[in-house]
Amino acid sequence: MKQTLKFYKDFPKEGIMFVDIIPFLQDKKVFGELVEKIGEALTAPNIAAPEARGFLFTAPLLLTKPEVKNIIPIRKSGKLPFKEGDLIEVGIEKEYGMDRLFYRLSDIEAGEAKDGKIHISIIDDVLATGGTAEGIALSMQGRKVVKDGVECEIVIDEFIFLVGLDGLSGEERLKKIAPVKTLIHLE
Repeated sequence: MKQTLKFYKDFPKEGIMFVDIIPFLQDKKVFGELVEKIGEALTAPNIAAPEARGFLFTAPLLLTKPEVKNIIPIRKSGKLPFKEGDLIEVGIEKEYGMDRLFYRLSDIEAGEAKDGKIHISIIDDVLATGGTAEGIALSMQGRKVVKDGVECEIVIDEFIFLVGLDGLSGEERLKKIAPVKTLIHLE
């Protein structure tokens, strides 16, 4: 699968080697294999998926893995309509600067809860420094939401990435929160 990836030097800024996973979407067989491998690694019934590439690889799990009940979209500013008190802002540190993402508590409440907990796996395309996943996890972990009249605590079960850039210490950063599973390792 490594051969399917494309690389772009100095994108989005000088000094960054961008790993392009879009070619996975150009090969039906490879895409199917990736979705299957993500499903095998997944343990939680709820998935938090950062935009936009996280959506592409998690949405099929709703059809292929019966245990998956809910996908929580993590979006950029202005992309999620919301009611008062529903939208949560997450400050994230990317390898090329600071950014903000948002999620809705109602999307988490739509998921499956068990024994007063809502278990979530965070799935994204590339693990570099881990700043995006860490920001999302720290914002969600331990937060309480009401599901069917019962207060439930959010638990981050794991992080799953299609590709991990091993030299950037992202995995070490995230392992302090939850286990990290990476399908393809690049040095």
